[in-house]
Amino acid sequence: MTRMVVEAPFIAQKAKAGQFIILRVNEHGERIPLTIADYDREKGTVTIIYQKVGKTTMILDELEPGDAILDFIGPLGKASELEGYRKVAVIGGGAGCAIAYPQAKALHQMGAQVDVIAGFRSQDLIILEKEMTDVSDRLIVMTDDGSNGNKGFVTDALQKCIQEGAGYDLVVAIGPIPMMRAVSNLTREYAIKTIVSMNPIMIDGTGMCGGCRLTVNGETKFACVDGPDFDGHQVDFDQAMKRLRTYKVEEEAAREEHCRLMRGAENA
Repeated sequence: MTRMVVEAPFIAQKAKAGQFIILRVNEHGERIPLTIADYDREKGTVTIIYQKVGKTTMILDELEPGDAILDFIGPLGKASELEGYRKVAVIGGGAGCAIAYPQAKALHQMGAQVDVIAGFRSQDLIILEKEMTDVSDRLIVMTDDGSNGNKGFVTDALQKCIQEGAGYDLVVAIGPIPMMRAVSNLTREYAIKTIVSMNPIMIDGTGMCGGCRLTVNGETKFACVDGPDFDGHQVDFDQAMKRLRTYKVEEEAAREEHCRLMRGAENA
């Protein structure tokens, strides 16, 4: 994963936890949403964190310090409503920790007791460990393969905390849809309010295109303007997962084409 600090003073002045930006690297590029992982109002900077999983993030990763991003729009979406909670578990899965971190930071600054549970496939993929430690009362890091000495899923750690009497009045879960669904299914058993941050296909970020639509409590919602935060007990995760796969073939083709062009340039 790559962390990038972008000079964007107008966005930095307005950004809040839970919001995102939409960027376009160049005039031929697609528009992609990325969460505002952090911001510095004094320096006028916004931090984004991304994985190189598609053509756009691969091009973004080729930029050098001092280069420019053509379009960098935000802050978009509703800020997370986190006031008034006493004890919260913030759960991040993989790159979702880039969203979980500002949520935990905001809650910590509000005086809530915060447990952060972060899950990764392996130890070498762990990100933001120090940052999450600084904004939590307790950090639990799980890995699928146990390479950090703590094998298991975030739901294993969450269930253990609940059974030990953690007394959460809110759980915030951010990451892959299967993870957020599993967390929501678990917290439903204990009647703990759960917020998830949804990341559907998104184009304009203003609610006009309808690409980011979700079904929440039987109603159509748009993640870019109604979210991205929603009640995890009301989201239709199966539908959301199916919609994320809509352009899988095209996404893989674009990635392969970019890789082929890069190999050609290197061999020229």
